[in-house]
Amino acid sequence: MKLLITGSKGQLGNELSKILASGESELGRLPEEVQGCKVTAVDVDELDITDMAAVDTFLQKERPDVLINCAAMTNVNGCESSQDVAMKVNAIGARNLARGCEQIGCKLVHVSTDYVFSGDGDRPYVEWDVCNPQSVYGTSKLLGEQYVRDFCTRYFIVRTAWLYGYVGGNFVKTISKLARERGEVKVVSDQRGNPTNAVDLAYHLVRLAVTEEYGVYHCTGTGECSWYDFACEIIRLFGIDAKVNPCTTEEYPTPAKRPSYSSLDNMMLRCTIGDEMRDWKDALKAFVEHYEGEES
Repeated sequence: MKLLITGSKGQLGNELSKILASGESELGRLPEEVQGCKVTAVDVDELDITDMAAVDTFLQKERPDVLINCAAMTNVNGCESSQDVAMKVNAIGARNLARGCEQIGCKLVHVSTDYVFSGDGDRPYVEWDVCNPQSVYGTSKLLGEQYVRDFCTRYFIVRTAWLYGYVGGNFVKTISKLARERGEVKVVSDQRGNPTNAVDLAYHLVRLAVTEEYGVYHCTGTGECSWYDFACEIIRLFGIDAKVNPCTTEEYPTPAKRPSYSSLDNMMLRCTIGDEMRDWKDALKAFVEHYEGEES
């Protein structure tokens, strides 16, 4: 089996490369189908997914069996001010990969987001719930999902949320750094979701990729919390002497509207390959225990 990872320098792409190279992850051994497989990992400096001709040429040359697309513009506020870039990367890029995969008979695993939902509900969203994004980021990612559906036959669209990993920037690293520097942090307490360890997500993406259980999936850490709860647990696990002060969304305005409730239910996972995502507190504890300092 030949696998291609796009967006390889991000926290999820890095984690995928690592577990595929070793054949196992913190959650266990990877499927036999990917043991010793050939992995090609590229980022924008090697493949610009917004360039249709470049994508076609690259895929025709490499001819992977599975493409896992981790490439995205994930700067939520930046998407509001750079709408054309968000459109190119999150929507057109996804379309180009979907077209290219269809031409060579390749499976496409496309990573999406909880931000495709409005975030005004009161129960975890399941895969069949109606999408209604409230930000440019969410809208561009939803259009990317639609293009994957339109142009590719063999696809897995996998929505995740509140992702953190060993490589790159994320909420866990930001909060721990600020808490050490300042002795206190202010964190929104009225937005709820599912913290997700990149280790857990990567493991499930690979497990999906070797199947033909095509469709739309939610894949997040088990259980939900607020950003404030998340920050408190980060501070506790790192053993930092700092205070976490709660605040409301109104007290911490941002250019992009954030969903107040965007918890996801991993229903499709449970109904197909099985949901082995860890409880968010257990997964965070494992991250803190394994984290050795900043990686870029």
